[in-house]
Formats: sequence, C-alpha cells, structure tokens
Amino acid sequence: MTFKFRAALVTGFGLFAAVAPILAHHSFAAEYDSTKTVTVKGTINKLAWVNPHAYVFVDVKDSGGKVTTWAFESLSPNALSRQGWNRNSLKQGEEVTVEGYMAKDGKPLADGSIHANSRAITRSDGRKVFVGSSADDVPSK
Repeated sequence: MTFKFRAALVTGFGLFAAVAPILAHHSFAAEYDSTKTVTVKGTINKLAWVNPHAYVFVDVKDSGGKVTTWAFESLSPNALSRQGWNRNSLKQGEEVTVEGYMAKDGKPLADGSIHANSRAITRSDGRKVFVGSSADDVPSK
C-alpha cells in the first residue's frame, strides 16, 4: 500500500467517524416508533422556538381532570420559517389537535412531559399545518 492510499483511507474513515453521530441524531427511527401513532387534543402551553428542533408543548386534560403535558418535537425553526411560521404562529392557550409518533423509550423528558414527534397540528379553525414528517410519508425504519 502506498502512503497516499493509506492517508486517503485513514482520512475517509475519520470523516465517516465524524459524520456517523450527526446522521444518528437526524434519524427518526433511532428515537421514534412509526408504528405508535398518537393524536392528542389540548391547549398550547408554550412553543419553544429553539435549534436544532422547535417544540410544541400541549396540555391535555383527561376525563378525571388531570393535566398531562406533551412535548412534541417538530422541524427546525429554519424549516418552519420556510413554511411561513414564526415564533408567534401558535399562541399560548390555543386549542389544537396534534398528530405524531411516540418516542421509542417511552420515558418522559426532564420536565416530566411525554415525548413525541409531531407530524401535523390542526388548529381550532380547521387549518392543518405540517410540522414534521409528511402526512403521507411515514418515516422509514
């Protein structure tokens, strides 16, 4: 093996090792279960307009009156902006229905909220906004 070939091989492996964690981070299948769909109706608690993904927090009241907060991960603020969204597009207290996918581990986030990935949000006036995976394209496993 020549020195140039070895150097190219080592560089290639190094680049792969550097990129692999980035690809894993952006893998839907690594974090969410496409077979566990969820639809919840509730009130927006807050919108976290942060990178790398915005979050919509929705308070859902059960039949006994107990409130559970759901944390729905969505696209990045940049991607949402390209769809016409901004940090004021959803208002605290607004009634919405959110469709999405459950997190694989089923564990709540640090704040106790249920973690899920959002696909679409339907506002009380019937307008539907896609905020994650497209409605017709279930992410591949």
